[in-house]
Amino acid sequence: MDTLDTLEQTIRARRTGDPASSYVAKLTGKGRAKIAEKLGEEAIETVIAAVAQDKAALTSEAADLIFHLLVLLADADITLNDVRAELARREGVSGLDEKASRPKEP
Repeated sequence: MDTLDTLEQTIRARRTGDPASSYVAKLTGKGRAKIAEKLGEEAIETVIAAVAQDKAALTSEAADLIFHLLVLLADADITLNDVRAELARREGVSGLDEKASRPKEP
C-alpha cells in the first residue's frame, strides 16, 4: 500500500471521529461546501508557490492540496481507485480530444 492509499484510509477512518481531536472530523462536520472552499484555498496557495518558483513551498502546498482533495473525495464517497480508473480510461487519449468529447456546458 502506498502513502496515498494509507492517507485515504486514515481520512476515511477519521471522518466520524471527535471534531475536538480530529481536523478531518472537524472539517467534515462543516459540510462539503466548506471542504471545497478549503481545497480552493490550498489550490491558490499551490499556484502562488509555483509562480514564485519556490520548490519547497510548492512541495508543501501540493501535499496540502492532495490532502484536502482526499477529504473532499471521501465526503463524496469517491475513492482513489475511482480516480485511478478514470485516469486509466483516459490513457492514450489526447487531452484535447478528451476535453472535446465532454458534454458542452449551457
